[in-house]
Amino acid sequence: MAPTQAGVPSVEVFRHPDEFPADVAVFFASAEQDNFAFGADWYRNFVDHVDGVAGNAWFLVLRQGGTVTTALPLLQQRGSFPQRGELKSLANYYTALYSPLISAASSAEGLALLLKSALRLVGSVDSLTFRPLDPAAPAYALLRQALRLAGLPAYAFFCFGNWYEPVRQTWPDYLAGRDGKIRSTIKRMGKKFAADGGELTLLTGAGDIERMLADYQSVYASSWKQAEPHVDFIPGLISLCARKGWLRMGVARLQGRAIAVQLWMVAQGKVEIYKLAYDEAYKAYSPGTLLTQLLMQHVFEQDAAVEIDYLIGDDDYKRGWMSQRRERWGIIAFNPRTLGGLFGWAREALGRLARRLKPSRLPAAAGPA
Repeated sequence: MAPTQAGVPSVEVFRHPDEFPADVAVFFASAEQDNFAFGADWYRNFVDHVDGVAGNAWFLVLRQGGTVTTALPLLQQRGSFPQRGELKSLANYYTALYSPLISAASSAEGLALLLKSALRLVGSVDSLTFRPLDPAAPAYALLRQALRLAGLPAYAFFCFGNWYEPVRQTWPDYLAGRDGKIRSTIKRMGKKFAADGGELTLLTGAGDIERMLADYQSVYASSWKQAEPHVDFIPGLISLCARKGWLRMGVARLQGRAIAVQLWMVAQGKVEIYKLAYDEAYKAYSPGTLLTQLLMQHVFEQDAAVEIDYLIGDDDYKRGWMSQRRERWGIIAFNPRTLGGLFGWAREALGRLARRLKPSRLPAAAGPA
């Protein structure tokens, strides 16, 4: 819909960030200040380079009195039988945090209007899934309320733990507080690595993008990790981050050969440790620990970091570097106006009831209701 008279809410729909008019682009740029994955550049790379997204992405934007107040990026997908279709947050495993984009003028009623508009536009939607969300963020509570107003019964579920470090110390004090094994590894393996012809490099700008990508892809192919299913996403992300000044890429080379890489991003003082990989043939050098030390020292001393975030998962090694843990949750909602939605709602409600009634020695997961 086009903007209407002053004070009356209206909804606009876009299929790609390149379609955004100036004020919508500004709204997404403002959201990017909270997290770079909320910005138009992130979504452009996502839509262009994740298979199956182009043509299925929806950006719903609410205007109130001609002013953009709220935005909801969504992905349309086919559901599992007997569900006919579903809407999801425009996100996948590359996404460490998702949120509806809100402003001081946002309301649950306005977000509910976007949800209802999405159902009308797409049609035959049985469920809506939003993940991963910050349950402590204002947008989370607003989304829960908006789903109720839209008549969509919703349930929260746990996604993953998230380890992070608020930067409150100097680099020497922070390092001194790490486990002795980490400090010992840095000292011992740093000397051995250098003596054997090793070199640690930190790339912070555009530089030689082709060599960056070649190093990353070479190490990733030799690591324990599965091949990237969307081969152009990470190269696109590296190029984007380099262009915007967000890139912090560490490379460990042994006699000229890249054996470990780490891809970090720094924006608005928030540091995200995004990708780690090393060639398993050189695991004995602990190149990952050496690179982490290099990058940590840089973001402490050069980037005025306020928070360092290890993103997705409760991997044991993260506890050695981070002191705080929080959780990311999801919300699944059902459309009771479709047969598939009713079936999904019943299955979800009965499944949760059965789990509550089943005796267990383990405490229930804490988190949003």
